[in-house]
Amino acid sequence: QVQVVESGGGLVQAGVSLRLSCVASGSGLFSISTMGWYRQAPGKQRELVAVIINDGRINYADSVKGRFTISRGNAKNTVYLQMNSLKPEDTAAYYCNAKGWGAPGSFDSWGQGTKVTVAS
Repeated sequence: QVQVVESGGGLVQAGVSLRLSCVASGSGLFSISTMGWYRQAPGKQRELVAVIINDGRINYADSVKGRFTISRGNAKNTVYLQMNSLKPEDTAAYYCNAKGWGAPGSFDSWGQGTKVTVAS
């Protein structure tokens, strides 16, 4: 079983930066193919923020392009989300997702989320 844990959320003022971290771990974790960040604002559906794939491809939501940067750690089981120029509309619970292969098979694991609140 693969566990995903996020950290780094908090309450910040508009315009500042925040960095989220995510670590995937587990005795059955063999290989991670994709790691990504999603967010869910109150009363809204969960949406993709950014995803990074093993072949180097990265996708961002239009709303965060130019402000957010996703990156993988050297250990490859970690992913970061650098969020600059935060806006009140970025307020949401941010969830990390990891997909890959392990024991007994493929996995698609979510963290419990870290809350980001941006005050105007």
